[in-house]
Amino acid sequence: MFTEEQIERYSRHIILKEVGGKGQKKLLDGRVLIIGAGALGSPAALYLTAAGVGTLGVADADDVELSNLQRQVIHFTSDIGRPKVQSAKEKMEAVNSDVRVVTHQGWVNADNIRAMIRDYDFIIDGTDNFAAKFLINDACVMEGKSYSHAGILGFFGQTITVVPYESTCYRCIFPKPPPRDAIPTCSQAGVIGVLPGVIGTLQATEAVKFLLGKGELLKNRLLMYDALDMQFREVNLKRNPNCPLCGEAPTITELRDEDEAANICNIHQK
Repeated sequence: MFTEEQIERYSRHIILKEVGGKGQKKLLDGRVLIIGAGALGSPAALYLTAAGVGTLGVADADDVELSNLQRQVIHFTSDIGRPKVQSAKEKMEAVNSDVRVVTHQGWVNADNIRAMIRDYDFIIDGTDNFAAKFLINDACVMEGKSYSHAGILGFFGQTITVVPYESTCYRCIFPKPPPRDAIPTCSQAGVIGVLPGVIGTLQATEAVKFLLGKGELLKNRLLMYDALDMQFREVNLKRNPNCPLCGEAPTITELRDEDEAANICNIHQK
């Protein structure tokens, strides 16, 4: 049963035929983990909190820096020097007291990620480096957890949703990380501050749809966004039978930390 306050808070959801009271209950019972409390994780965390997703995990090892504030909207100037997970938790709890925020302070790695994601229904990859992105993909496939991948750089963004063994995984497209320095980092090439607001919100939308069991997820479709030309482009994909992770004869059967440490925000090239 909803309280009167909850009925008012979620009224715009409840009147939607695709959501209703049953759907809102699914959201309140839902559990989503956001890995990376930065540019992509900020809008995703705020919108999922407002939507009433009952348990939200936030994983990050970094502290807030001044250069983050141009795009990481969950953090304020007064948060500089604080752990990002604590800063994010404070804002999320201020938005909606219905939501339980679980913080995971520290680096996500091959030793801890499977146990971490096991407690959640859906994962959002808001990280900014290839090593983490491959690790998240591999762990989610091994644990059977659906997740949203995204990347940003300059004025370009992309996102895809992975449903293990049902759709294309990250390694189906990119079997291994690119060579170091092959693609510039955000600190080298820059990123327009509003871009992650678009892409991170799309990731939050996928999480909501997954929890509701409504609509078509972004499976087997890489959605690419060009903010300069204000154009979206979709690339249709298929599972790769030779994928080293989810293919017919997988060669990756254990998690490993990729030897790639550069903070690279995106794999998209125009």
